[in-house]
Amino acid sequence: MKKLVLAGLAVGLMTGTAAAQTVGVSMALFDDNFLTVLRNGIEEYAGTLDGVEVQIEDAQNDVGRQLNQIQNFVASGVDAIIVNPVDTDATEAMSALAAQANIPLVYVNRQPVNLETLPDNQAFVGSNEVDSGTLETQEVCRLLQEVGKGEGANIVVMMGELSNQAARQRTQDVHDVIATDECSFMTIVEEQTANWQRTQAADLMTNWLSAGVQFDALVSNNDEMAIGAIQSMKAAGMSMEDVIVGGVDATQDALAAMQAGDLDVTVFQNAAAQGSGSLDAAIALAAGEEVEQVIWVPFELVTPENIEDYFEAN
Repeated sequence: MKKLVLAGLAVGLMTGTAAAQTVGVSMALFDDNFLTVLRNGIEEYAGTLDGVEVQIEDAQNDVGRQLNQIQNFVASGVDAIIVNPVDTDATEAMSALAAQANIPLVYVNRQPVNLETLPDNQAFVGSNEVDSGTLETQEVCRLLQEVGKGEGANIVVMMGELSNQAARQRTQDVHDVIATDECSFMTIVEEQTANWQRTQAADLMTNWLSAGVQFDALVSNNDEMAIGAIQSMKAAGMSMEDVIVGGVDATQDALAAMQAGDLDVTVFQNAAAQGSGSLDAAIALAAGEEVEQVIWVPFELVTPENIEDYFEAN
């Protein structure tokens, strides 16, 4: 499979639009901060392209609904389809629906389970999740050593939806970093899912605190869960100076939490670039052009030292 690493903030696969194109877009969920930025990135970029129309649907976190949306896109004769999968294990069926109709399909943000066997007119635009959790956990490790916890530290891990490849990989990243000699002093004392959601994370943290769980750091699969956990810790009277908190995505809410001294590290995932890149790829495939099947938009570590570079980026 051909692979391309992108170093810039934008993905440019085409220089113009030869003919009108209609692209059907199925988003896993509208009610999600990061995915809202991704969706807006697609919509706003489409507005800059002549003759390009996007039809964006909300799958409402229901894989059956998302499959129906893809079927409807096929039936309506769209020129290409973009999918942000609800369940990355269900992408083989999605690929088959598009392939049978010979309609190009581009997965965005969430890596499909069938990445290595995508048909020639299908692609994936996203960020390599091996980097996300690794960058986050390595920085948490460094910060724990900096505050004198290098002889032994307990950490808790909040996971995203377990049906999602990103959640599984980011969690594996945590374990992989802890397995290194440099960070082997870290011990996971709790590891549970809060399904990417701020409210669920707040409830989970409240349960941990009520159960007397003692920890030095929280490593969260995303910023939303980190923020929910922070809210519960502060409500319980914990000082945020006594715990290291990490997340992923560098959302505007997360950056605000970092400025307030509550969030110590996050990892920027360029939603806008993923969105524009997926639309570029979809239009190029619809035009019969060759496109790299795997297009990486790099993750970037965000700390209080470089936070100013990331305001308004997402």
